[in-house]
Amino acid sequence: MVGSALRCERGHSFDVARHGYVALGPPRGRPAPGDTSEMVAAREAFLAAGHYAPLEQAIVDEVRVLVGPAEYRAFVADVGAGTGRQLAALLDALDGAYGVALDASRPALRRAARAHPRVAAVACDVWRRIPIQDDAAGLALNVFAPRNGAELARILAPGGALIVVTPTERHLAELVRLGGMIAVDPAKRARLDASLSPALEPAGSRDLEFEMTLSQVDAEALVAMGPSAHHVSREDVRSRLGGVREPISVTASVAIEVRVPVPELSG
Repeated sequence: MVGSALRCERGHSFDVARHGYVALGPPRGRPAPGDTSEMVAAREAFLAAGHYAPLEQAIVDEVRVLVGPAEYRAFVADVGAGTGRQLAALLDALDGAYGVALDASRPALRRAARAHPRVAAVACDVWRRIPIQDDAAGLALNVFAPRNGAELARILAPGGALIVVTPTERHLAELVRLGGMIAVDPAKRARLDASLSPALEPAGSRDLEFEMTLSQVDAEALVAMGPSAHHVSREDVRSRLGGVREPISVTASVAIEVRVPVPELSG
């Protein structure tokens, strides 16, 4: 890094934005806009309240099973990192490890750049080439985010692993009924496999389910921070939840899967 820019050995230079993130995509290809400022603010408020703490701990627990030599866990790539909350929790558990938060949303990256002192935030489009060298990451995360299996396999080091988290059909079911959220696609697991195969093969999985006790404000933020925000307004959600007695019990239900590169296809 030179001053406020990143420069490579080929002479390319990329400015670091004043909010702390850098865009490494090709000049002609601007990343998709990703989550809006309103969605990111809702996510920050919801996660800061600790409602997804069991999920953050479950990711850490999976990594503790996987960790090997120090070099294996030295660099973590969170693809679709959002505000960087899960990556920061993981780095707290991995002494000395560094991470990069990759996302298309500039508002999210502004938060991710401040999520942890050992996090770098990079704007990119995961459907293009991820701006990480081949075989560089010992671990990769993908939590409720788009997946490019070939690229995720390419950036993983030999012996590395991807931890991918997806919602099950039971995830936030109460808010689908009460708050007008869009339901999880029943074919979600099949689409997960299609997006990661054949470059990455399963190496273990488990389901995690826990109950969250939410205020109406929490529940509104939960709807507003995800894809449902594109389909239902905050005012409509507030109206739908206005007659519901607090606290509101909501089920979080996710699948946590470990994937590893297929040897004959990696590299």
